[in-house]
Amino acid sequence: MSKQATERRLKPVEAMAKVRTIRTSPRKLNLVAQSIRGLKVQRALNELEFSAKRIAQDVRKALYSAISNAENNHNLDIDNLVVAEAYVGKNLVMKRFSARARGRSSRIEKPFSEITIVVRELGEAA
Repeated sequence: MSKQATERRLKPVEAMAKVRTIRTSPRKLNLVAQSIRGLKVQRALNELEFSAKRIAQDVRKALYSAISNAENNHNLDIDNLVVAEAYVGKNLVMKRFSARARGRSSRIEKPFSEITIVVRELGEAA
């Protein structure tokens, strides 16, 4: 007896990619995610290519992964793809300590975040 396959959460014209450990804060990552939401994938890739933010290269890799998933796993046409959703979540936080004056210490938090990118194929009419 095998386990029942879980039902697909996305529509048949959607594909997803998720990166779970990106070494930046969710607030900074969300700025980059906002810049590509709703754009066609080629335009979004150009935005990320020429963005001044360091984290844009990791988001670009995630977008490439979502495009590849759409093409290889779901047989979608990559010319009609749009970034339907790009949302950010919190992940673990590394805690470090820094020595301060007079024998004290202060806490340094190094946050990680995760990003989920969903691409959707537009119909021929759109």
